[in-house]
Amino acid sequence: MTKTAATGATQAAKVELTPSRQFPNWLAERQTSLAFTTYQAGKLFLIGLQPDGRLSIFERTFNRCMGLWAEGDSLWMSTLYQLWRFQNAAQDGQAANGYDRVYIPQLAYTTGDLDIHDVAVDADGRAIFVNTLFGCLATVSPAHSFVPLWQPPFLSKLAAEDRCHLNGLAMEDGRARYVTAVSQSDVADGWRDRRGDGGCVIDVASGEIVVSALSMPHSPRLHNGRLWLLDSGTGHFGYVDPEKGHFERVAFCPGYLRGLNFIGDFAVVGLSRPRGNRTFSGLALDDNLAKADSDARCGLMVIDLKSGDIVHWLRIEGVVEELYDVVTLPGAVRPMALGFKTDEIRRVLNVGEPGALIPN
Repeated sequence: MTKTAATGATQAAKVELTPSRQFPNWLAERQTSLAFTTYQAGKLFLIGLQPDGRLSIFERTFNRCMGLWAEGDSLWMSTLYQLWRFQNAAQDGQAANGYDRVYIPQLAYTTGDLDIHDVAVDADGRAIFVNTLFGCLATVSPAHSFVPLWQPPFLSKLAAEDRCHLNGLAMEDGRARYVTAVSQSDVADGWRDRRGDGGCVIDVASGEIVVSALSMPHSPRLHNGRLWLLDSGTGHFGYVDPEKGHFERVAFCPGYLRGLNFIGDFAVVGLSRPRGNRTFSGLALDDNLAKADSDARCGLMVIDLKSGDIVHWLRIEGVVEELYDVVTLPGAVRPMALGFKTDEIRRVLNVGEPGALIPN
């Protein structure tokens, strides 16, 4: 195993990432890279491979970055009060200083502090996000902070009160299909009283509760015909059987789980070390860690969906203790991104195809 320090913007504090022995080989075999966010440290990380086969770890600073969505050459990310769309400026088959993906922060919608969690793009190319502060699904607007699209039936009104802590979004065929919430509370900040077993999955189309009695669920995702999610308060990764209304556990991961993505028959899961406050205390995760004789860790774990085994991992130590989201970047070998702490963004120009002037 090798410990690698992150590169990119100048770091005042140390971050070390330690992969399992075959983690770089797994990235190479799958022909993919990874991106993940840590809102606690305000960093976007891009994980790929250097020419010699070692990990390439690139980071940029964005205030409270959380939700991620990757599709083609675009990467969407939510931050404290904006929703960003990054565009890859690297030409096909050409590397820029050794990087085959160069994500430029091309467009931003200023939303205000909505505590945006999961982000997606629908079949019409419209950005959809989980507006956790108001407890609804929403989209962007050129004239407003957001436009509401849907809210759980148990919420009596739209209010900036974070009543149920709506957080996760699963897309199906380009449409919002399922969401997760920590509770069904209809009072301000009521979700904190139901952290242990108040979590649920909601069918967006019908408004029905698909499964309940979860503990702080996050990151619902549809893959290979199954609805997968993270039961964060217990540390379990698994899937939901909508017919039975039951959560089937597949693997225990030693940490508070947030961030889930797939490539082939593998899931990539994000782990965090729980903060020492009431939000994360008194959960079943504490007992499950004790039974496994393990401390909570921060990092990524790769789970084989066929066996439920954790086959690879990336441990993160230092100032980064909490992750929120993770996405795979298929076809990318060594990605990087531009930020605003250094002046590279001034010198990177991406010119579009010439267009004919429209005659008067």
